[in-house]
Order: sequence, then C-alpha cells, then structure tokens
Amino acid sequence: MKILVVGSGGREHAITWRLAQDAEKHELWCAPGNAGMAEIAKCLPLKADDVAGLTAWCKENAPDLVVVGPEAPLCAGLVDSLESAGIKAFGPVAAGARMEGSKRFAKEIMQAAGVPTGKAEVFTDAAEAKAALPAYGLPVVIKADGLAAGKGVIVAETVEQAEAAIDDMLVGNKFGSAGAEVLIEEFLHGEECSILALVDGENAVLLPSSQDHKRIFDGDKGPNTGGMGAYSPAPVVTGHMLPEIKEKIILPVVRELKKRGITYRGVLYAGLMVTPEGGKMALSGSNVNVVEFNARFGDPETEAVLPRLDGDFAAMLMNVATGCLKESDVVVKPEAAATVIISSGGYPGDYEKGKVISGLAEAAKIQGATVFHCGTKSVDGAVVTDGGRVLSVTGIGGTLRDAVDTAYRAVAAISFEKAFYRRDIAHRAFERN
Repeated sequence: MKILVVGSGGREHAITWRLAQDAEKHELWCAPGNAGMAEIAKCLPLKADDVAGLTAWCKENAPDLVVVGPEAPLCAGLVDSLESAGIKAFGPVAAGARMEGSKRFAKEIMQAAGVPTGKAEVFTDAAEAKAALPAYGLPVVIKADGLAAGKGVIVAETVEQAEAAIDDMLVGNKFGSAGAEVLIEEFLHGEECSILALVDGENAVLLPSSQDHKRIFDGDKGPNTGGMGAYSPAPVVTGHMLPEIKEKIILPVVRELKKRGITYRGVLYAGLMVTPEGGKMALSGSNVNVVEFNARFGDPETEAVLPRLDGDFAAMLMNVATGCLKESDVVVKPEAAATVIISSGGYPGDYEKGKVISGLAEAAKIQGATVFHCGTKSVDGAVVTDGGRVLSVTGIGGTLRDAVDTAYRAVAAISFEKAFYRRDIAHRAFERN
C-alpha cells in the first residue's frame, strides 16, 4: 500500500517503523517527518496541521491510506477534509476528536454514557472558579479545556497553587483559547494506566495495556510533561479488567457519540485511574475511573505498545478506517516493552535546540533496542535536537526487567549536550514485586 503518516514525533516514527515491519513492503511517506523517519520513508515539506496542503497532496498522489498521528490536525478537521476528497484516513473526524479537544465535551459524553469518572465543574470566571475550590479539597486538578500540548493539567497540592493555575489560564491567558474555559476536577487517588482502543465506528478492540510517566523527575516528582517514558504491559491492569473496560468505558462512549451523529473511527485512548481491589472513589463507586480521553495513539505509549504487535499492521489500520475491524486483527507478542524518553535539558520549560546527537548507530546495534526520533532534524549530515522530547528509546525483552535493562543500555550509548532522562521507568511495576 501507499501510506502517508502525518506527524513528526516519536509516535509517528513508531507508526512508520511498525508499518515497515509488515510482510508487504509499503510505499511510506511522512509529513513532515523527522531525521529518523527519513531513513524509512519519504518526507514531505508539509506541516501536520496544514489541512489544505495535505489534502491537495493526497488528491494528486492518491495514497491508499493516511494515518494521522497528532491531535491538532484531527481537531482541525484533516480527516473530514480527506474523506471529502475520497481519501481513506485513520483517525476520527473533528467532531469525534473533541473527545480530546474539549475536556468539557468529554465530561458531557462520559456523564451521558454512564462512564465512571471524577466530578468536575467548568468555569470561565476566575473568582467563581476559586470560590468552588473548597468543595474539592486537596489535592485538586485544574485543567484547561482545550489542547495545550500535554501541559494544560495542573495537580495543585495547595490552594495557592490551584488559584495560581486558575489565574494563569483565565487571567494570564497562558494557554490562549485552550484555557478560556477551565475545569476544576476532583483528584482521583490510585495508579494511572493507558488503554488504547481501536474503534471502527461500531466495534472496539483493545491494544495491550501500558503506563506512562508524566512527571519530569524520578519518583514522579516535578511538573507534568508530554511523557518521559512508558512500559507495556502495565501490571495494574489485570486480565479480568480488560473486558469491563471495553464494555463499561469504551463502547458506551462510542455508542453515545453515535447517538449524536458522530461515527468514531481511529484510536480512543482512555487514561484510567485504578484503585486497589475493593477501593472506592469518585461518583461511580468504581475502582476504575476515566481521567481523560485522547483521540489518537498516545505518546510515548505507542513506542512501547506497537513493538508488541504482530501481524499486518497496515491491514489493521485500514480495517479501522473502513469500518470492518475484527478481534483477530490484533495479535500481541508475549514480550514486554519499555520506553525511555531522552529530553533536552530544561524541558518542559525553556530549552535549546540544535545540539548534535551522537551514539545513534551504536544504540541501534543493541539487540532488542529501537530508537524512535521525537524531536530531531538533519543538519549538514548530522542529527541534531529539534524539540523538548528528543528521542524515545524502546527495549523489548522476555520480562519487563529485561526490556527496561535493554532500553537503558541503548540510552547509555546516546549523548548530546544537556541530555536528560528519568532513570526509574517502570518503577511502579517493580515495586509491586
């Protein structure tokens, strides 16, 4: 098949890499891609959110399938535009992508569908938002309604932190229009995990569970990031939980969207909070509650999940896009996977770009390791940093410990000025033993 992957991060590199593993040798294109993706696909000088430009290219070049990676082009209506042009696309239309693009909309859908989640209220006035804080206790979660590159969620430990977050969003306009509405949400205690579900409009098939690490520092300390690492499977998700997650969380949302005239096709990503068995939380009294929904593959979860998938990946994505997904499309390998993000010093705050990266070839030689590029570009024959999250290094192994060790061996081979990474990926899984 001729396939275009839209995006330039580690998630898109992993998607492109996994397509290249299929028995059928596809013709792969990326827009705009990165230095790593350029090694296995042809890169186009088109930005991921250039809906008109991408649609025009597809009309002229007729790809069999377009796989949209990031949330921004999904929310901007890229899939709508492609489908209007007769191009098959993997990803939800803009109305469905509101499950990520508007936290308020996602809460409305969850409540209407009876999906377990924490209580929340929406505010546009800072004083009213602050006045509501005592009802939620501490810690409390402050969320910008719209897309904020993974940085619009603040877990406030004190009233002062909560009020500052409200002011940043509603008064200081820190996130622009994304923060014009703010959700105050109860803090859910427990352990987070990620479930990526393939949805074809009617049916859903769950991919292997995973858990990411949002905080910048070891021990889950410091500010939230786009994700500093991930591993799969996540032991907090036991086998008996998966059917319940599908029947009580994923499918009710798909059906509620359908009732509203929205046929959801693509990935529906559920960020879940799990309490110990018998624990109660939130309004539902459930021990599994939805923290958030995303409308695409997670990043860095994708880099840990896709290497565990066997079979024909392109056919799987096509079956989602055309509404004929089958349970047998998803074949999972028994090995575990772990992903470590190498970031630029200073991330998620200010950081410098253009640092020369060394050791990529050496890391690639380590058996079981794969290096996905997140924020890189080629300059005069060298690969340099071009983002906050620079590389996503994944290890595969017979056990999670083997996978983690492999990933860190590859990480140790790579260097650039002010490189930074967490050294405790999968610590929650190991603490269980």
